[in-house]
Amino acid sequence: MSCAACAVRLEKVLNRLPGVQAEVNFATAKARLGTGPEAAPAADILAAIRKAGFDVAPDTLALSLGGMSCAACAARIEKVLNRLPGVEASVNFAAETARVSYTPGLADPAAIVAAVVRAGFSATPIAGRDREADKARKAAALKAEARWFLISALLTLPFLAQMVWMFAGDAGAHHDELLPRWLQCLLATPVQFWIGRRFYTGAWSSLRGGGANMDVLVALGTSVAYFFSLAVVVLGRHDLHVYFEASASIITLVLLGKLLEARAKAGTSAAIEALLRLQPATARIERDGQWLEVPVEQVVAGMVFMLRPGDAVPVDGEVLEGESSADEAMLTGESVPVAKHPGEKVFAATVNGDGVLRCRATGVGAETLLAGIVRLVEQAQGGKPAVQRLADRIAAVFVPVVVGIAVLTFGAWWWLGGELAPALVNGVAVLVIACPCALGLATPTAVMVGTGQGARAGILVRNAEALELAEKIAVLVVDKTGTLTEGHPAVLEVRTAAGVERDTLLRLAASLEQTSHHPLARAVVDIASAGGQALPAAAAVRAVAGRGVSGSVEGRAVLVGSPEFLVEEGVAVPPELLEPLLASGLTPVAVAADGAVLGVLGIADPLRPTSKAAVARLKALGVRVVMLTGDHPAAAARIAAEAGIDEFRARVMPEGKAAAVEALRREGRVAMVGDGINDAPALAAADVSFAIGAGSDVAIEAADLTLVRNDLASVADAISLSRATLGKIRQNLFFAFIYNILGIPAAALGLLNPVIAGAAMAMSSVSVVSNSLLLRRWRAGRD
Repeated sequence: MSCAACAVRLEKVLNRLPGVQAEVNFATAKARLGTGPEAAPAADILAAIRKAGFDVAPDTLALSLGGMSCAACAARIEKVLNRLPGVEASVNFAAETARVSYTPGLADPAAIVAAVVRAGFSATPIAGRDREADKARKAAALKAEARWFLISALLTLPFLAQMVWMFAGDAGAHHDELLPRWLQCLLATPVQFWIGRRFYTGAWSSLRGGGANMDVLVALGTSVAYFFSLAVVVLGRHDLHVYFEASASIITLVLLGKLLEARAKAGTSAAIEALLRLQPATARIERDGQWLEVPVEQVVAGMVFMLRPGDAVPVDGEVLEGESSADEAMLTGESVPVAKHPGEKVFAATVNGDGVLRCRATGVGAETLLAGIVRLVEQAQGGKPAVQRLADRIAAVFVPVVVGIAVLTFGAWWWLGGELAPALVNGVAVLVIACPCALGLATPTAVMVGTGQGARAGILVRNAEALELAEKIAVLVVDKTGTLTEGHPAVLEVRTAAGVERDTLLRLAASLEQTSHHPLARAVVDIASAGGQALPAAAAVRAVAGRGVSGSVEGRAVLVGSPEFLVEEGVAVPPELLEPLLASGLTPVAVAADGAVLGVLGIADPLRPTSKAAVARLKALGVRVVMLTGDHPAAAARIAAEAGIDEFRARVMPEGKAAAVEALRREGRVAMVGDGINDAPALAAADVSFAIGAGSDVAIEAADLTLVRNDLASVADAISLSRATLGKIRQNLFFAFIYNILGIPAAALGLLNPVIAGAAMAMSSVSVVSNSLLLRRWRAGRD
């Protein structure tokens, strides 16, 4: 809605629908609908809104999921949720979470949770305050897993002794001699039906929902081994072997694998947990002239809080009084403390230095920069890059294919060999060697670790697709002002007339300019102040907007301004002072006293100290760097030369930047980095976009990745992180595919004992997660 008339029109459209009474509030951009028993269905109401030219903003819901045993479970939940009207869902098997976008009216949180429960799983909405409770729930679940495994291991231990006995001598002679068959049955039964009931429950839920998961494979394989053995015991067939040890050992080994997998998966979110732990639980606030210690949840915007030396900052704020420094490494990855004085910002979870600061809260709760970082990282961790789609498609059909192979294996061995036992053993081996879990964990675990490491280095990834695309960047388009440069003018060159001292020139110019707030005037004052000069007061100051300023300093008539301004005041600027500055792309500010030119100051936005090294590093990564700027060609050429950039385009307007990005996309994948509102169109046009963290909200909103540090080197870090993450994903997928490609045929050919196959299946997921955890070695600044 663009105006109140839109609200009126929409209200009329809705009230025309049968049984609907609508009130549309333009200010809040919301509609309240009252509906009767004969009211139009929600789908018709939504269609009417869209037909009128509007839409209903989707809501989002984060769910913590329980009961998933493999990637097929995640795929099934995703499929169930996406069948709901107005719902788009993405399930992260590694994090055991779902991110759901839904259209209010067509769906609601209760209906979404109910759909997950009907599919045989559990779902709990996640709110910020529930984070600790969810963490505690997972810790309790991990302890329960450990207890179940311990009980199962104790019941299976005698079978291990029997297997050692078997391999130590003649298998046929010793198979039944160490443990009586009735004892084997007694030990295996609780493992199969008490400890292993989760597999039957999971398999039934999966099959009832029209899918098949890992539980189906485990339940089917162990049941075949158990019931065959039970039949042999009941029928008294001493000529046939029993396989109670296989069924019990497979379940125990699968439980071990799940336990190790859960512990490893907990490490994938370690970076976020480390960030959250940095925020203190309490804040010291000022109330009625007293300082009180209160829970950080009670702090609201506008409250005044105190930071003592070494305190962690509880919320985002602005310094009111005091001088100190802050360790902001958790935000920027930069170890050098940042100076803090009145007017500067402080951020939650950073650490105050040696001074005492009095600050006003500006961002609390979900509005802090830390909370924004966590939201972005979790959003990225819930996304799926394109490389995951192949794994998802395979996981969806994996279990039925494996069951088919197991049936063929059993039939072929029985038909060719004529013996039931070997056919049964090899069919069971096929069932338990296969595991879709590794496929499901390959991508999300690497993305979770990669985005977490990025957050610790000040690289915030909006979605997993951006992380994937960053690896393939061929061209990087950079803005000049605020990206390559500091973003504020400084005096870079001082040229004095014959017989004039540099300090005299700067003192007179700065004394006059200290009365102005113009950026160029501040640059003059800064360079004079940096030299330690005392600046006398100026009198009879007269400013001419956009031209210059005149006044009296130390009894001398002083002029400071553009060369044209001095000419208008009757003072000509010698070309030998002016032309070298113009040729270098510097903005000249001329200074005269008592009718004589003292010199000219060359002012420009200086190159960031790190930009040249960053450009060199990007080139070493094989990235072509192109600079676009609206500045004049001479200034653009100077910055490009200083930064080591070979290609640049000057006098480019905002719409021209977007067009230039589109043209470069024909030559390869293009990324754009910028910091201002004028960069937003080009950021949106690029394949991958980076926003400098100190830039405008519009630029950050348009970007795929936000760089908290105001440093182009972070772009190189992001590309390096992308390549490292995608490398791990490819390794994981290779391990997952090669494991099944080699393992299933080996089992079908009779080369694997079911117990060994079960151990291999249990370890496959652990190996993939462990490989992803190696990404924690990645560090910013290393390629």
